[in-house]
Amino acid sequence: MTTSVKTGSGLEGGHTQLSLGTAAARKLATTTKSPPQMAAITPRWLLKVLPWVEVSAGVFRVNRRLSYAVGDGRVTFTEVGGSVRVIPRELGELSFLRGFEDDAVLEELADRFTQRSVKPGDVIVERGRPADQICLIVRGKVEKIGLGKYGDETVLGVLADGDHFTTEALLESEDRWTFTARAVTEGTVLLLDQRVFEEVVQESAALRDHVERFKARARKPQDKHGQADIALAAGHKGEPDLPGTFVDYELRPREYELSVAQTILRVHTRVADLFNDPMNQVKEQLRLTIEALRETQEHELINNREFGLLHSADAKQRLQTRTGPPTPDDLDELLTRRRKSRVLLAHPRAIAAFGRECNRRGLYPQTMELDGTNVRSWRGVPLLPCDKIPITDGGVTSILVMRTGLEDQGVIGLHQTGIPDEVEPSLNVRFMGISDKAIMSYLVSAYYSAAVLIPDALGVLENVQIGR
Repeated sequence: MTTSVKTGSGLEGGHTQLSLGTAAARKLATTTKSPPQMAAITPRWLLKVLPWVEVSAGVFRVNRRLSYAVGDGRVTFTEVGGSVRVIPRELGELSFLRGFEDDAVLEELADRFTQRSVKPGDVIVERGRPADQICLIVRGKVEKIGLGKYGDETVLGVLADGDHFTTEALLESEDRWTFTARAVTEGTVLLLDQRVFEEVVQESAALRDHVERFKARARKPQDKHGQADIALAAGHKGEPDLPGTFVDYELRPREYELSVAQTILRVHTRVADLFNDPMNQVKEQLRLTIEALRETQEHELINNREFGLLHSADAKQRLQTRTGPPTPDDLDELLTRRRKSRVLLAHPRAIAAFGRECNRRGLYPQTMELDGTNVRSWRGVPLLPCDKIPITDGGVTSILVMRTGLEDQGVIGLHQTGIPDEVEPSLNVRFMGISDKAIMSYLVSAYYSAAVLIPDALGVLENVQIGR
C-alpha cells in the first residue's frame, strides 16, 4: 500500500503545492495601480474649440449697431386638459408687443385667441387672401409655401412649436398673405382675428400708443438685418450732393457677467498625512473634482438659460428639419445661413442618425484631423460630439453650428486668468482651513461664460429626430 506525504503549505485542486501561493506572496508585494478613473470624462470639444477672451473686469459688454427691428422670440403656452392658452407675458415675445407692460391688456389678448387643431395637409392661411389673423403654433410643424417662378410650389421655411407669423396682420389692414401655411404634422394653433386685435387696441390707449411706435420704427430706413441704415451713394456721375450719415449704436447693449461653478472638497488630514505613497491623495481628489467642474462648465455653456448656446440663438437662426431626421439637406441649409462656419456640435446619437441618412443616399462624409483626432466633417466643417446637448423623451435633439472668434464677430468664451490661487485658466483652489474634526476643506471654483457677438454667428437645427 502506497502512502502519500504532504509537503509545502497545503493542497490546491487535489495536488500538492510545490511553491509559495500568490495570496501569501501579495502580503510582501506592492501592487501596481492606476490613478483613480472617472467614467464621466468626455472629450469636451466645446471648451477646446471656443476662443477664450480675457474679461479682466468680470463683465463683457457686446456693443452693436442700433437695430430698429425687434427680434421675434418663442411663445410659451399652458395646457389644461385639451385646452391651450398662451401665457399673457409671453405675448411680449411678439415683435409688436415687445416691451409692453400692461398685464391686464395682455390677459385680454390671451383670452381672445381661439384654438384650432390641424392635420397633415390642412391649410392655415392661404397665399393671396387677406392677412387678417395672428397665428401662434402650439405644437406641430407648419410649412410656409411660396410660388415659384414657373408656378410650382416652393418651401420658404418650416415653423414649429412656439413660432408664429403675425406682422402681416398688423402693419397694413389691406395686406394679403404672401405665402401659404400648411400643416406638415398633426398639431394645434391659436388664432386671433385682426378685427378682435383692433378692438383691444381701441379699448387701450397704452396699447394703441405702443403699436404706433412700433409701426414708426418699422418704417425707418434699415438694412436687411434690421439695423439703422447707413446712407451711401454709388454709381453716380458728375457732382451730385452726397448723403450725410452716421453709425448709431444700441443704447442698452447686452452685458455678460462671468458665471461660476463651485464645490467644496473635503479631505481628512489623516488620509492626507499617511496615505500618499505612491499617489498624493489630495492631488488625485482635486484632479477628479476639476474634471467634474469642467464637465459642468460645458453643460452650462450649452444649457444655461441666460447665456447657454441653445437659448442664445436668434429666432431667425433657428431652423426646423424638413422630415424629422437630420439630413444632408438640413445641414446644408444650416451652414448657408452664415459665413465662415467653423464647427458643428451634435449629440453622438444625432451624429449616428445623420450617418444613417447619408448611408441611405449613398453619401460618405469625410473625416478631418482636429486637435490630433480624426473627426467626421460635413462640407469641410468638423461635426463634433457633445453629449451635453439634451435629448427629450421623444428622441428629439438639436444640432448647433458656430462661427467663432472675436475678429470674425463669432461666438467666444469668456474667462479671467490670473485669479488668486489659480491652478488652471480661470479655475482656482483656495484652502479654507481645518475643522475641529480634522477635515481640510478646499473651495474649487471655475469662472466662465459665452457671448454671441452678432446673431448669425450661431445657428440651431431644432426638432432633430434620432429614432427614425
